[in-house]
Amino acid sequence: MLKVSNLTVNYGTTAVVKSLNLALAEDEVLMLVGPTGCGKTTILQALAGLIPIASGEIALGSWHASATKPVPPEKRNVGMVFQDFALFPHLTVEQNVCFRLSNTALADHWLNLLGLDKLRHAKPARLSGGQKQRVALARTLAHEPAFVLLDEPLSNLDAALKDNLRWEIREALKAAGVPAIWVTHDQEEALSIGDRVGILNGGVLEQLDTPEKCFSEPASRFVARFLGEASFLPGDLNQNQVITALGPAPGIPIGGAAGDVDLLLRPDDLSLVPSELGNAVIDWVRYEGCSRLYAVRLAGDTQLRVRTSHEVRAEPGQRVQMAITTTHPLAAFSRSSA
Repeated sequence: MLKVSNLTVNYGTTAVVKSLNLALAEDEVLMLVGPTGCGKTTILQALAGLIPIASGEIALGSWHASATKPVPPEKRNVGMVFQDFALFPHLTVEQNVCFRLSNTALADHWLNLLGLDKLRHAKPARLSGGQKQRVALARTLAHEPAFVLLDEPLSNLDAALKDNLRWEIREALKAAGVPAIWVTHDQEEALSIGDRVGILNGGVLEQLDTPEKCFSEPASRFVARFLGEASFLPGDLNQNQVITALGPAPGIPIGGAAGDVDLLLRPDDLSLVPSELGNAVIDWVRYEGCSRLYAVRLAGDTQLRVRTSHEVRAEPGQRVQMAITTTHPLAAFSRSSA
């Protein structure tokens, strides 16, 4: 098990990762997300031994690395997959995967499993972006790493390719039975692929939990906003029920919230019907193909976002009737924490 205890990393006098604690199960895929500059890539570099740490400890099996007792990268048995693939352009696919391998049986296994068998003798210049990333992953897994670090491995690929490849990578990691930390800026990717998700903010891990828990019960407003479109509706919380301008809704108090709260609403938690006697007015609308996203303003100047079928049509300035339609409990934050 990979275990990170109170890890702090400094750039000069500035702490960019602060007291990070986490542990990975034997075949767990952990997704790390957060805004640019929050410390995601720095964490990967520290785990790989590429940069020094200021304090704390990283441990896996027989080795323990600390600020006073560093362990070099070649002693950590770590595999890394980069966004730019990092393939040798003068070597074939097979040569890239087999690089520095004495036993090529595992290379054959991963070439076949990742659909690269027919490309063995091709050089990287002939490959698509997705094929290059499969080669990089095959090379990593063929060396039997103790853990794998992936630094935004799909960021250079088009959207259509990403959806399939992200699942191929996850399935390959699970087949290898190796723990992995996968850094991404794509919230949808993080929520769909990870066994757990860690959300970073300014070098601090604000929440580490299952994707569903992070999305439906975010530990902070920052997490709520970062993981998806978030609106907040004022209400009064009493015995897990929130009374709002749109009626009552089941609520989950976050951080001991009670009394005056702001109820977290995702666009899919609401419904919208055009009505001359409606309780809200359309501010703007965005057509999304199979759906439409509306920004709707209630009396009191609260703006909410609601996603509907593309068949629901309303124009800016038009009155609509809004309602909370979800039946699952919604996160409620103390008004004072706004």
